[in-house]
Amino acid sequence: MRYPVVLHNDPNSDYGVTIPDLPGCFSAGASIDEALESAVEAAECHVEGLLTDSEDIPLPAAIESHQEDSSFSDGIWAFIDVNLSKLSGEVRRMKLEAAIQKRE
Repeated sequence: MRYPVVLHNDPNSDYGVTIPDLPGCFSAGASIDEALESAVEAAECHVEGLLTDSEDIPLPAAIESHQEDSSFSDGIWAFIDVNLSKLSGEVRRMKLEAAIQKRE
């Protein structure tokens, strides 16, 4: 899944990354590239936790839907790709079992 992210950088600090569609999921890095790589790892971990807790995975929204939020007004927008196939085998198995149960 492709999630929009917003990066902020205050003087004398690393880049902070917020993933608006995954509330509570944050990351950081010394450079933009490092921050985005860190954000991918954080998002994958966050999604895996949601699945483990049998919660729905929030779908990504368009950047435009988040731009009205004043806390993102001075940020740099980018996208990250969250590869769900990297999730642990146990979580994938649980997800598959849940999907089968929904069909029954």
